[in-house]
Amino acid sequence: MTHDSTGPQSASATPVSLELLRTPPPKERADAARNRAAVLEAAAGLFAEHGVEAVSMDQVAAAAGVGKGTLFRRFGDKSGLAVALLDARERLLQEGVLHGPPPLGPGAPADERLAAFVDAYVDYLLEHLDLVRMSETATPGARYRIGAYRFWHQHMVILLAGTPDPQHAAHALLAALSAEHVAGVLPELGEERMRAGLRRQARLAYAQG
Repeated sequence: MTHDSTGPQSASATPVSLELLRTPPPKERADAARNRAAVLEAAAGLFAEHGVEAVSMDQVAAAAGVGKGTLFRRFGDKSGLAVALLDARERLLQEGVLHGPPPLGPGAPADERLAAFVDAYVDYLLEHLDLVRMSETATPGARYRIGAYRFWHQHMVILLAGTPDPQHAAHALLAALSAEHVAGVLPELGEERMRAGLRRQARLAYAQG
């Protein structure tokens, strides 16, 4: 699949298209910011020590020194905590996609960028698998309501421009990168075999153009 210099693979195409999906964190009052930081620090420590599934919202509130009402109003449930904890990690990957060096960032051919994104996303996913799984599965369809998913999807759509249905192809690739799927197949396949299969899937999707 080829693109001219003004098509989806130009250096500026991805930043211009994806920056619109990014929403800067809202400004907070000083006390609200302190409470948020205390909650996230407490949650991160408890999750690391006991595992995400074993920790209750009551435990997080107690460890953070905030009321349960404050915790639930701010984060809703444990999946909300997971999304908040993942936010900084996701933004690092988004910065790599938008402004980082190629092949993850702009300036490389589309197939190379797609493969680099798959590898970088797997790195992120395996490092935070339990948190991502919680954020994606707490309620039906939760994964598709997360802003980061829309960002990843749009990035893939841009890279797959010229294929018969870039939007569907992007969803199909992201389905193979869901935390639930990866957690299920990783023990059987192992990391290297799983990565190799994901790269092949990305190459096949791109080659349809």
